[in-house]
Amino acid sequence: MSKDTEKAVVGLSGVGLGLDELVRHGARQVIQQAIEAELAELMERFANVKTLQGQRAVVRNGYLPEREVLTAAGPIAVKVPKVRDRSGSGVKFNSTIVPPYVRKSPRVSAALPWLYLKGISTGDMGEALSVLLGDDAKGLSANVVSRLKAQWADEHVAWSRRDMSGSHYVYWWVDGIHTGLRSENSDGQCLLVIIGVKPDGSKERVAIGDGYRETKASWLELLLGLKKRGLKAGPRLAVGDGAMGFWAALEEVFPTTRGQRCWFHKMGNVMNALPKSQQARAKADMQSIWMAATRADAHAAFDRFVSIYAAKYPKATETLKKDRDSLLAFYEFPAEHWQHLRTTNAIESTFATVRHRTTRTRNCVSRPTFLGLAFKLIEEAEKTWRRINGPEKIKLLLAGVAFKDGEPVQDDRPVQQKLAA
Repeated sequence: MSKDTEKAVVGLSGVGLGLDELVRHGARQVIQQAIEAELAELMERFANVKTLQGQRAVVRNGYLPEREVLTAAGPIAVKVPKVRDRSGSGVKFNSTIVPPYVRKSPRVSAALPWLYLKGISTGDMGEALSVLLGDDAKGLSANVVSRLKAQWADEHVAWSRRDMSGSHYVYWWVDGIHTGLRSENSDGQCLLVIIGVKPDGSKERVAIGDGYRETKASWLELLLGLKKRGLKAGPRLAVGDGAMGFWAALEEVFPTTRGQRCWFHKMGNVMNALPKSQQARAKADMQSIWMAATRADAHAAFDRFVSIYAAKYPKATETLKKDRDSLLAFYEFPAEHWQHLRTTNAIESTFATVRHRTTRTRNCVSRPTFLGLAFKLIEEAEKTWRRINGPEKIKLLLAGVAFKDGEPVQDDRPVQQKLAA
C-alpha cells in the first residue's frame, strides 16, 4: 500500500474530527434507546393488569426532568420516562441502565470507542453498558436487547425505502463482506454495500443489502431497487473487486458507468499465484504501474511486469492482464481523486468495523437482525467520513470536461495550455 493510500485510510478513521462530540451523541442514542426498551418491557409485563373500570393499570406518564450523566467524554443528557399506577399497588419504573443515583461514570472512556461494536448482541450489551455506567447496568435483560435489535432492523427497512429521485453520485465504492454469520435461510450471508461520493465531494451510504456469494442476481436486485426508488443514473466510475457479480448487474442497470478494478484486491490475487520468494519484488513492480504519472508510463510498467514474470509465472501475469483496461481507468479522472479511486479502501475500512463485530456473533441470526446490525455500525462509521481530495474538480467532471492523465483537457489540449494561449 502506498503512502498516499495509507494517508487516505488514516483520514477515514475520524481522528481529530469531533470525536468527543461523536461518541457523546452515539452513547446518548444507545442509552436512550435502551431505557425506552426497558420501559416497553415493563409495560408489556403489566399489560393485562386492569383497574375496576377496565382501564390499563400501568400507563406512561411523561418523563422525569432531563439530567446529565457525567462521563470521561463530557456530560450526556438522558431522559428517564415515568409510569403511573392507577391500581395503587405501587408499580414504578426504575431504569437499570441509568438509576436515579447515577451521576457520573469514571470508566466510560474504556467503553465509548467500542460501545456499538460490543454493545449490540444480546450477550454483550449488558457487559458493555456496565463498563459505561457501572455494575447496575448488568441487569439489562435479553428481552430489552432484542427490542433494540428489532428497532435497528426497522430503521434499516425505513432507510432502504427512502426516495432517491434527488440523489446524484460521482463515484461508487462497491464490495461484499462474507461475515461467517449463519442466517435462517443460508450459511453464507454476504453483506452488499455501496458507498457513494456526492457532487460536493462528501461520502454517504448508498445501499446496504444482502445476498448469496455476491452473485449477479443479488447485485441486480440491489441496483434495481435503487432505480425503482428514483435514482436516475449511476456514477461516473464504480470501484470494486473484479470477482463480483456486480459488474454484470451494473451493465444491465447503469450501462454508462465505467468500472475501475481495485488494485488492493488485484495485487492480492497476483501474489497468491507467486512463490513467497518473488512476492516482495512483484509487489514493488506492480506498485510502479498504478503509481505512474501517466497512462503511457503505466502501460510501459505493465508490459515490463509481464515480460519479467510471464515465462515462469503465467498464472500471475494472466491474472493481471485480464483487467488491464479497468485497472487503469482512473487516469481519465482528476489526479486529486486517484488515491480514492485506485482501491476500495474507503469501504474496506468500514467493513473492518463490521467484521470486528460479526466475528463475535457466531449464533444463527435472522436476516433483519443481520442487516439492522450492519446498518447501525455503518451509520456510525459514516459520521467520521471526510470529503475526497480536490472536490472542486467534480464540477469540471460533471460539466463534461474530459480528463487525461489526471488533468482536464479540451480539444486534446490541457485546459491550462488553452487558457495560456
